[in-house]
Amino acid sequence: MDHAHRSGTADIFPFIHMLERRDNLPATDRSLIRSLPFRIQTFVSGAELVAENSRPGESCMVLKGFAARSQFLRGGDRQITALHIAGDFVDLHAYLLKVMDHSVVAIGACEVGYVPHEAIRRVTQQSHHLARLFWLSTVLDGAIQRTWITCLGRRSAQQHMAHLFCELYLRLEAAGIASQNRFEFPLKQGQFADVLGLSLVHVNKNIQKLRSTRLVDWKDGIVTINDFDGLAELADFDATYLSLRAEPR
Repeated sequence: MDHAHRSGTADIFPFIHMLERRDNLPATDRSLIRSLPFRIQTFVSGAELVAENSRPGESCMVLKGFAARSQFLRGGDRQITALHIAGDFVDLHAYLLKVMDHSVVAIGACEVGYVPHEAIRRVTQQSHHLARLFWLSTVLDGAIQRTWITCLGRRSAQQHMAHLFCELYLRLEAAGIASQNRFEFPLKQGQFADVLGLSLVHVNKNIQKLRSTRLVDWKDGIVTINDFDGLAELADFDATYLSLRAEPR
């Protein structure tokens, strides 16, 4: 079975924590977010959360685990164009775009909350500030996408890996689900290759090179960054694009 429904209240702490890292979130806005009618589903690794060419009437938020935006070529090759963590509204843009131009799949076990577009319309009409914060969510997706393109085009494979580890740690920390330079990273090497746009052999070689620096360890689905500043220097990492400053939006 690819997915299962679960009753109960959605755990939206990561989403609220992420917003509060970037702006003041009044109690009224938190209440509006909690009023959203989440339809909760769990997925096994590789299951499709959102289908390409579909016209979803809902947008989904990752509640637990990782998900990936994916595009496939005719020959079957895949490029993962984004990784999403708990607290990410994966396809909020579908509310306006209507037709999905890519699929979203679970990376490892994943729990998702689907919210009807009509409910999103209701809360954003009630709070213009919350509407801006939802907009911020999609703007951050665009900023991350631009940086990923730069990594694909101009950074070495080792730098690209290091950059991704720096990014994911700060995003997970901002969502309140990572600390002390350690985080869960459930990707298999083949999935990592689809992120980096490299062959499995090339990925394996560069993972070994990165490990040899002793700046970072990746073992049993856990990444430990031993020297964040050193890893950031190797990656030429600048966190500006993640907009982690708390200021009025």
